[in-house]
Amino acid sequence: MGLLALLLALAVGYGIYEFLHSLASKEATPENPVAAHEVIRTALATLTFAGAVLAGVYAYRKQRLAEGDAHRADDKQLAERFTTAADQLGHDQAAVRLAGVYAMARLADDWIEQRQVCVDVLCAYLRMPYEPNPEAASTASVGESLSSTPAAYKEGEREVRLTIIRTIRSHLQPQAPTSWSACNFDFTRATFDGGYLQGSLFQGTVSFGGAEFSGRSFYFGGADFSAGRVYFGGANFSGGRVDFRGAKFSGASVDFTGAKFSAGSVYFGGAEFSGGTVTFTGAKFSGGTVTFTGAKFSGGTVTFTGAEFSGGSVDFRGAKFSRGSVDFTGAKFSAGSVDFGRAKFSGGTVIFIDAVYSGGTVDFEDVTGAPQNWGPFPPTDSGG
Repeated sequence: MGLLALLLALAVGYGIYEFLHSLASKEATPENPVAAHEVIRTALATLTFAGAVLAGVYAYRKQRLAEGDAHRADDKQLAERFTTAADQLGHDQAAVRLAGVYAMARLADDWIEQRQVCVDVLCAYLRMPYEPNPEAASTASVGESLSSTPAAYKEGEREVRLTIIRTIRSHLQPQAPTSWSACNFDFTRATFDGGYLQGSLFQGTVSFGGAEFSGRSFYFGGADFSAGRVYFGGANFSGGRVDFRGAKFSGASVDFTGAKFSAGSVYFGGAEFSGGTVTFTGAKFSGGTVTFTGAKFSGGTVTFTGAEFSGGSVDFRGAKFSRGSVDFTGAKFSAGSVDFGRAKFSGGTVIFIDAVYSGGTVDFEDVTGAPQNWGPFPPTDSGG
């Protein structure tokens, strides 16, 4: 390529020289004998310029080719790192799987184009069948939602899973050197044996659909859902606790549609809802609790449309409503309770249109302000 460019430059320069020389020969006179020298000077200048341009083009093309080779080499190396990390995550020994977690996380930091893929692999690991209790291996497994065969207990597996959650949390902090906040996280039907995501910034979608919370607590304390969406649809709370203490919902949504609360709890104490929504449509409360003690609603909405309360409770004691609303349209109360004791209303609404009461209670004792109530209240209501 370089030789061809040089020959082309020489040919063009020689052509220009011959043309100008013949022209100068016709114009030369005894009174102007230096015309030929001017032609030579002009031709040399033109040739030099043409050579410089072609040399620049050649250098640029050579640099682009070198960069392309380097990029392909980098992609190959990153792909090899991905394969190695994935193999480690599938290893029988917990120590090797832990190394795979860290390797995949480092790769996600380095490989921007495939960061979501690396995050998907870590999330997929948590979605795999998991037996947290070795003594329960012979009974129904929590992993049966993914496989008809109970998951076998693995030594050190809980630590591997908690490490994945900690790694994700560290990359969701506002001050994280490399942020994963814009990524989506799919924990559908995963089993959680505890974990912490406090202070995390969610800008994408997070799914806990059908997840199992049957033991230890899972914390979202102080998390910011200003631009994200969290889905708990169909999740099963049978002993675990999900804690949103002090979380901020300003435009985001948290969806518990169809979730089942048989013994677990969800805690929103001190959370701030300024435009965000929390949906419990069709949720079933047969023993679990949802607590909004001290929460602030200034435009946010909490919906329990069609929810069934047959033993569970929802607690709004001390909550502050300035523009927010709570909607129990079509809810069924057979044994559960809803408590608005000492709540403060300055423009908020509580809606009970078509709600059905056959034993449940709704308490408005010591409420400050006058909530705008739509729909009938049960006879057991002690305050309203």
